[in-house]
Amino acid sequence: MTEWPGRRREWMQYGFVAPALLLLIGMNVFPLIYSIVLSFTNADLVGGDWQFIGGRNYKFVFKFAKYGEALRTTALFVVLAVAIELVLGFALALALKDRFKGKGLLLTALLVPMMLPQAVIALFWKLVLNGHYGIFNQLLAGLGLGQPQWITDPDLKLFSILMVDVWMWTPFMMLISLAALNAIPGYIYEAAAIDRASPWRVFRRITLPMCAPLLGLAVLLRATDALKQFDLVMAITGPNDPATQTLSALLYQAVFRDGKVGLGTAYSYVILVLVIALASVFLRYMDSLQKEDAA
Repeated sequence: MTEWPGRRREWMQYGFVAPALLLLIGMNVFPLIYSIVLSFTNADLVGGDWQFIGGRNYKFVFKFAKYGEALRTTALFVVLAVAIELVLGFALALALKDRFKGKGLLLTALLVPMMLPQAVIALFWKLVLNGHYGIFNQLLAGLGLGQPQWITDPDLKLFSILMVDVWMWTPFMMLISLAALNAIPGYIYEAAAIDRASPWRVFRRITLPMCAPLLGLAVLLRATDALKQFDLVMAITGPNDPATQTLSALLYQAVFRDGKVGLGTAYSYVILVLVIALASVFLRYMDSLQKEDAA
């Protein structure tokens, strides 16, 4: 077989890679750059000419009262959802760490909510939480606990969405926590038992620190996803409900109800900056953990 000259072989390699690279640029990089340009214009959804208006969209975003309310709602949702899912998921992982009969079947059942589409889950829970004929209220009424209006009471709407999100994503935290617990070498626990360390001391000094890197990764993934919460809000209460309007729901309203594409892209990039900032904080935290382990 004849050997190709070096330069010709190199160009041949580029030739094989170039179509995929051009496709990626066309599908990802170009829309990204184009949307950045749109965020500095007064582009409208129905078409027509648009003009460059500088940073007026971004100035409006930070002065808009609804944006501040949506930001507070989103922040509250992210903090509560991720914290509850982390605690419950880690507790479930501790309970399911050891081998027992039927463990595989139980794990499969627990992971089902995470595998279903969020929109389908939201519509299902909207029926379950209905204040008049929902099965949840029927069970509460049978126990003499009244019938709260989960999806119409302004004080309960966000709690209802939070409850559904916790039900869906606690299994994800549990799965990551199980992986972290199973990665801890057994001889470390054996050494702790020889030293007669108490269960609390073992948990605080061994289990929690050694699980921290993977738990941090799980928190990062869930927090960035929760910041973009839209499906549950859209299906259960609607995108314009002030009690549950998240940043993504506000973005939807700006683009598809008001037709303000330029303003909507400005909203989206503010959300993107928040996600990147949150990811940077957690990545720095995980890097510090790795440096401590190396030391």
